[in-house]
Amino acid sequence: MKIAIPTSLFFLALMGAHLVSAQSSNNDSAPTPDRTYQLLREDEDWSFLRDRAPHEDFWDPIKYIPLRNGVDDWYLTIGGEAREVWQQIGNDNWGQSPYWNAYFDERYVLFFDAHYGKHIRSFVELKSGLSSFRIGGPRPIDEKKLDFQAAFLEVGTSEGSNWINFRVGRQEMHYGSGRLIDCREGPNVRLSFDGFMVKSKINSWKIDGFALRPDVDNFGFFNNVPDHTVGFWGVYATRPAPQKVSVDVYYLGLDRKQATFERGTAQEVRHSLGARISRPIAKDKPGWDFNYEALWQFGTFGSNSIRAWSIASETSYGFPTVRLKPRFIARADISSGDNPNSKMLGTFNPLFPKGEYFGVLTTTGPGPVNFIDIHPGVDTAFPHGVSWSVDWIFQWRENLEDGVYAVPGFLIRAADDSRARYVGHRPGTEVNWQANRHLWFKGQYGIYYAGSFLKQTQPGRNLNYWALWTGYRF
Repeated sequence: MKIAIPTSLFFLALMGAHLVSAQSSNNDSAPTPDRTYQLLREDEDWSFLRDRAPHEDFWDPIKYIPLRNGVDDWYLTIGGEAREVWQQIGNDNWGQSPYWNAYFDERYVLFFDAHYGKHIRSFVELKSGLSSFRIGGPRPIDEKKLDFQAAFLEVGTSEGSNWINFRVGRQEMHYGSGRLIDCREGPNVRLSFDGFMVKSKINSWKIDGFALRPDVDNFGFFNNVPDHTVGFWGVYATRPAPQKVSVDVYYLGLDRKQATFERGTAQEVRHSLGARISRPIAKDKPGWDFNYEALWQFGTFGSNSIRAWSIASETSYGFPTVRLKPRFIARADISSGDNPNSKMLGTFNPLFPKGEYFGVLTTTGPGPVNFIDIHPGVDTAFPHGVSWSVDWIFQWRENLEDGVYAVPGFLIRAADDSRARYVGHRPGTEVNWQANRHLWFKGQYGIYYAGSFLKQTQPGRNLNYWALWTGYRF
């Protein structure tokens, strides 16, 4: 196959090289400001640039633009992103699409974060997602010509030991490790919600409450609308604990007018109660880190009740002080499935999970529904911002009466009376290069080997995937 390399890739590389030469060393006499680009760009704080002295980056002049003379808390921050991905999938859905499907995705984002003193703020983020060459055309997660990724007004008290902010409009969400609520970073078009949110800090607790609807991504210009068939509400609280541990507790409610599972389609009203404890990756000395989460779901599905659950775990030990800084990871997860002959729906619903739930194979392969998995891996770090990881996931069905679901939670392979539990396994690898704080590159490769369940329900071919990514943030 002859592949044309987009000119935008060359532009990103040239721009990255130019900006490396434009950067200077930090001032060691002052605390190092946080210049990290966050997953949700609304979480960034560039107010330290009100003092012109720290300017060291090409983009610093647009990170703090005064809006009123002599008033330093009236300012505007501008930022954005460009991301390009070439990916190829062979035998998608294990042979339901028995060919190589290659396509090129482009994402462009520009945001404006305006602060009108200590109590009022507006945040507007534009998104454009373009997709080319895909057989069958782009999906809603691939293409969105132009629309608002976020557009909200926030009013609140000044930040201090305790504060509260009220937010209304379109916004992104990410909580915990993204197992249940995420902005869907992996696919080309990220997920947004429309509605209300209250964000607060009470002593050591940060507590968010919200009532929202997910956006329906249409392909055109400024034509996204909230999905009026889905309601989403909840409370999410987090606080630090001793030994660098973080504790999260939450309640989440979901109302879907038309929800489809193995047993059929009906209205779903589901409530989720959960908790998560985690410790960050060791940076200064060898040590353990972990991420454990468990939740219980109940509610109604048509005339039936809902009883579902999930337990997810990640335990690792890292050696940040030795060569290559290896980190050895063990993941094990389980979520409930359903027996359609009962009066109770047992299928777990992952709500709005992250796109790269299991790493390689972002938009294809099985999701965290009716599954058991064991998922070991190793991360390593090389000089000059290069990292390499390998992992291997093995998956089974939790309930033999239920099928296999995609990451977002829709059914992709019915049980069809198969008594086989083993779904398959996928070895994968990923190489990342953070060329500088703005420019990055990534390569991925994975093969999903079909197990006995997929071979019995047919088709059961092995699924191949590789992708080349590059991106630039400012």
